[in-house]
Amino acid sequence: MKNPTGDLPVIKFEKEQKVFDIAGIKIGGQPGEYPTVLIASIFYEKHSLVQDPNKGIFDQTQTETQIKALEELSNKTGNPFILDVVGITVDAFIKYIDFIANVTKAPFLVDGPSPDVRIPAIKHAFEIGLDDRAIYNSIDYNVKGSEISTLKEIGVKSSVILAFNPQNVWPEGRLEILRGVPGKIGLLEAATEAGIEKPLIDTAVLDVPSIGLALDAITLVKNEMGLPTGCATSNAITTWKKVKREFSLTGYDACTASAGVMTLTAGANFLLYGPIELANRVFPACAMADALIAYAGRRSGIKPKVSTHPLFKIFR
Repeated sequence: MKNPTGDLPVIKFEKEQKVFDIAGIKIGGQPGEYPTVLIASIFYEKHSLVQDPNKGIFDQTQTETQIKALEELSNKTGNPFILDVVGITVDAFIKYIDFIANVTKAPFLVDGPSPDVRIPAIKHAFEIGLDDRAIYNSIDYNVKGSEISTLKEIGVKSSVILAFNPQNVWPEGRLEILRGVPGKIGLLEAATEAGIEKPLIDTAVLDVPSIGLALDAITLVKNEMGLPTGCATSNAITTWKKVKREFSLTGYDACTASAGVMTLTAGANFLLYGPIELANRVFPACAMADALIAYAGRRSGIKPKVSTHPLFKIFR
């Protein structure tokens, strides 16, 4: 990684950066080439849209309204979106996937608490023809041989790889668990065995202070491996009670947007920003950051590769 100008906060990775196409969305590349993909969580436990998380009963009208608002923000800013669909039971998950399939063409993460929930859900997605849109979330340090073989059997091609290393929580530990250590298979090798061709590296946020570690890990992973990388700042900000208590919702909104912008300046290709309702705070801030990064990147020879980049949309 280098800053070729010496005077601008421009990141240009020396490693060739991979770009994956997932249902028409380009994700990866050098900062400034493609818009950051913003990922919204939906149907998680205690989500206001969900009335019964076990049976998958939810407010369909309001959910569709929120997704259409997300699509509008995406069109205005140029930032593509993915839905992080969370289910705690197989029955609920299938209902969520069927609904999502009918109201949007966006890709979605199949995000459940265990393989026992995720595997049947993504299998259903493939059975109804959503194989190009369904992204497994996630392969992590708990992965077992049975999970690997089942993913390969289903034909899953895209997965989030959660680079959390319980033995080494520092940024370098994220690289270790991706590469593998003596006596233990690395997560990237496990993903390859599972047939994953489009791995998306999540550098694992645990709490607010760990956001900084995750951002350092984004830079390390992209510099060494060149893979699309990002993280879920929402994991920390949405549970940060003190900021809501002492700085009000205005302070909370500012921190949500700021954490997203910081993630982009670390070189991220995607951001899990939290509940879908936060889109109107996050999209404008991240679009501005994307535009500034792209504009500065011109000095190092990096140019946007799509005409819908925020650089061309939000300033005109």
